[in-house]
Amino acid sequence: MTHEQLKQLEDKLWESANALRAHGGLKASDYAVPVLGLIFLKFAENKYSQHEAKILETYQEEKGTRMERTMQEIALATCGFYLPDNARYDYLLKLKGNKRAEALKDAMKGIEKYQDDKFQDVLPTEAYFDIEKKKDDILPSLLKTFSDIPKDASGDIFGKIYEYFLGKFAMSEGQKGGEFFTPTSVVRFIVEVIEPYKGKVYDPACGSGGMFVQSADFIAHEGHDLNDIYVYGQEYMGETVRLAKMNLLVHNLRGEITEANSYDSDPYDGYGKFDFVMANPPFNVKSVKESTVKNDKRFNEFGLPKTKGKSDKISDANYLWISLFATSLNENGRAGFVMPNSASDARSSEYDIRKNIVDSDIVDCMVSMPTNMFLTVTLPATLWFFDKQKVHTDRKDKILFLDARNVFNQIDRAHREWTAEQQQNLAAIVRLYRGETERYLELIASYIDKAFTAQEAIAPSFTTVQELWNTTLSNLNAYAKATKNHKRTPAKTKALKETDFFNKLEELQWSVYKAEAKAEQPVTIPQENESQKKIATDLEIAVNTNTERLTILKTDVNTLTELLKLADKHLKLKSDKIWSNHNLIKADKTLEEALQVYQETTEQFAYWHNNIHWLQSRFPEAKYEDVIGLCKMADKTEYVEEQDYSLNAGRYVGVELEMDDLNEKEYYQKLETSKSMLKKLSDLSKNLENKITENIENLIL
Repeated sequence: MTHEQLKQLEDKLWESANALRAHGGLKASDYAVPVLGLIFLKFAENKYSQHEAKILETYQEEKGTRMERTMQEIALATCGFYLPDNARYDYLLKLKGNKRAEALKDAMKGIEKYQDDKFQDVLPTEAYFDIEKKKDDILPSLLKTFSDIPKDASGDIFGKIYEYFLGKFAMSEGQKGGEFFTPTSVVRFIVEVIEPYKGKVYDPACGSGGMFVQSADFIAHEGHDLNDIYVYGQEYMGETVRLAKMNLLVHNLRGEITEANSYDSDPYDGYGKFDFVMANPPFNVKSVKESTVKNDKRFNEFGLPKTKGKSDKISDANYLWISLFATSLNENGRAGFVMPNSASDARSSEYDIRKNIVDSDIVDCMVSMPTNMFLTVTLPATLWFFDKQKVHTDRKDKILFLDARNVFNQIDRAHREWTAEQQQNLAAIVRLYRGETERYLELIASYIDKAFTAQEAIAPSFTTVQELWNTTLSNLNAYAKATKNHKRTPAKTKALKETDFFNKLEELQWSVYKAEAKAEQPVTIPQENESQKKIATDLEIAVNTNTERLTILKTDVNTLTELLKLADKHLKLKSDKIWSNHNLIKADKTLEEALQVYQETTEQFAYWHNNIHWLQSRFPEAKYEDVIGLCKMADKTEYVEEQDYSLNAGRYVGVELEMDDLNEKEYYQKLETSKSMLKKLSDLSKNLENKITENIENLIL
């Protein structure tokens, strides 16, 4: 299934599920879990079908031997669950009458019956009765809609659909929804930096388990075994715990999710236990009591954020979370988590805690994020990264500050994200900082390979437009000649004359284009910097040529389509038989669609080159270096003595000057000139305002 096909499927499924709100009178919070339960059932059907023959074969082979196991035991060992007959999707789909809710409850219970205790009471059961009471045709309709998911859809496809629905539910629910969903692009970047491919992964504010899912995706992408990690999650909202457990089932992840408040509960005895910590905790919580945490070493090792005076209240829980993440790591652990920007510079007791944490030398990287990256809040946030091994590396007493506020893709007016490539590019900076040059070169090589793949689609799509353009023009000319002596209304005859249609048609010719510039693809993509830079130069020439060709091509196509539209309105006869015989029905649309394909192939080619250029222009030697406005590797003198333990990236990286390549002195001179001009305009505005007021007063008098 292609990305576009998956996107169309997701949109279609969501449109159907969201009809519950319009027709069933239900809120997203009411139907999120049951709808995701139906997605799980379809996933279970697909997965079980793939293993069913093997399960039956094994059962027959072992039957009557000392190794004999039940069908259910074999199924659990083979695919992680047993699917009884009454939980088969086709069975539920074909049921007659209005008893779907009862059937769905039995199906969910049937699956859970053979699961471990930790996966009991996870799947939704009672919620379907509420839906059925609202409108009895909703469940049959939903079952039919989700049956459109292809039978060969993999667990990866289901994971993407599941995450898509979680994101949609979060947007529908506002702040409440944001509590259980962290945008995928944010999670993926955290995963790219801390690389949790082996060991114990902990999230004490796990929501729906998105951090764990992206860890699983990373493991699969890097070729590691999913069984190499075990996840531990805590979440205090019961319904969200069920979402998270269902998420683990969908993604076949080993782990535990516990319904617990992390401030006062430590179900995993987590001090110093975990290889990785990932989290997006609730921000700025002020209701935690000091007595709850003051004797808990998870929170007090670096100090407590206490309120002045005798109050038992913690001033702000942000630094409780930060301390928890730090103390949960084992001696080789890494952590990545989200915090509000205010935590990077917080004063009073928070300053003391931050000082102690920084002095312990576990702070590895600080990343300022763009605003509007989260679904429900515009609050600016920062990603913090800890690394307990850093003290034993060349990065000892150094911190990387990365200002990524200007790196984003605008999804819609209110939301932003990091594309997969933006995530990779930012992660590449971190890897260069860690001295992992070979991984940077591997990334550039992958972009080069994708650029050459995209390049191969350009010439055929250009030829398609050219041939279609020539054929369409020939057909239009033939039609004009074939109908030359046919009578037209006076209005049409006049319009053709006024628009100079026939002269334009006669004069229209295919433009002269530059010869195609095609970068030569090497047999093997080099993993060496200078060779990669030379290829990038060749790619740039080809990109520029293709961009010029696209501009000219747009003019040619637009000119012909305008003539086609004029012809359709004024030249075409009342009977369109001759028109259709010359293949002119919707010929303008066909031509525009072919142009769109060419434009997309050209832009895709440029896209990969732009990613290469973004990295190579900033790190020309394939080694880390400070880039003004983007990144700064600060040493202890800078972050302790000069910036007094501030962890705000903006204080370190500076501002990129992008005004005609001016140097700093020229920039300030230009700024001073602009300031003077602004003052003159402001004074002029005031004078005009006074004059207008004076004139109005004279009129009144």
